[in-house]
Amino acid sequence: MSDDVLLFFHDAMLEHDSGAGHPERPDRLRAICEKLKRSPIPNVRWATPQPAAREVIEQVHKPAYVDRLEALRGRTAALDADTAVSPGSIPAAYLAAGAAIEAVSAVVTGPAKRAFALVRPPGHHAEADRGMGFCLFNNVAIAAAHARAALGCARIVIVDWDVHHGNGTQHIFGARQDVMFFSTHRYPFYPGTGSVDEVGTDQGAGFTVNVPLPAGFGDGEYHAIFCELLVPIADAFAPDLILVSAGFDAHRQDPLGGMAVTEDGFAALCATVCDLAHRHAQGRLVLVLEGGYDLPALADSVHACIGVLGGSPHPQPPQPDHAAGTVIEQVRDAHKRYWPL
Repeated sequence: MSDDVLLFFHDAMLEHDSGAGHPERPDRLRAICEKLKRSPIPNVRWATPQPAAREVIEQVHKPAYVDRLEALRGRTAALDADTAVSPGSIPAAYLAAGAAIEAVSAVVTGPAKRAFALVRPPGHHAEADRGMGFCLFNNVAIAAAHARAALGCARIVIVDWDVHHGNGTQHIFGARQDVMFFSTHRYPFYPGTGSVDEVGTDQGAGFTVNVPLPAGFGDGEYHAIFCELLVPIADAFAPDLILVSAGFDAHRQDPLGGMAVTEDGFAALCATVCDLAHRHAQGRLVLVLEGGYDLPALADSVHACIGVLGGSPHPQPPQPDHAAGTVIEQVRDAHKRYWPL
């Protein structure tokens, strides 16, 4: 298995157009690609994904919902006030899911240990039966389901550091013990889910870990939360694959997020999950792009994380504000019956 980092990207994902003035625009991927071309990172290789097969998508999404999207192929329409499709959107959505699937396959079976699916439309808000929040297919959930069904992965952790709660991912896996969902997100905020007491249902109780945050948290707070909560829980769970819903709208320059993370802060979070993957999952780690709407901040943050995936060092985050301790204790109280916290 190579130490190279695989980046999955397809030009056709630029053809998804959410409409004039929409923050989820093709320029997001263009900015990332241009940054990587201007400042190349050693040991990075590019790969071109194929569209996901419908039967793999239907491991997560209901056939009736896939039918509804298929009926919109080649058309312009709105799923809701935030989520639109254009003639190129449905092919782009299949490619985004395909990129996440191929990234997981690459790290599980070779030829790499780490990969980043540079995709759009994003996915973590998509529910089993509907798209929402700019998302059509839940790319990271589809990749996790494929890893369970076809690649022999027994325990998967999905880490979601997007500023918005990944409601779709939580609901898809909330009653299961084989896929753990760990989310840091601003709260209360869109989409309204993700309170600390949402811990999973039925046999999945304890396997959903929500860390709701007030506005303004930055590098030190996020890093402390990962070290004090994610690390001990993931150590106890011992995953054989780690996936990240890598949204960068918690960046201090983002117009939607209201948080204060920097590109160095995201690099530190990436280093933390790299360490977990090394300890438990033979290094197998996949990042899947979610949000991030300030173009320079998005490009710089993705570049910083890819550098970490490739072995670059990262700055030590600052000390957290005291408010981080309050959040950490709230999550500990909700989960100490399930995990050694």
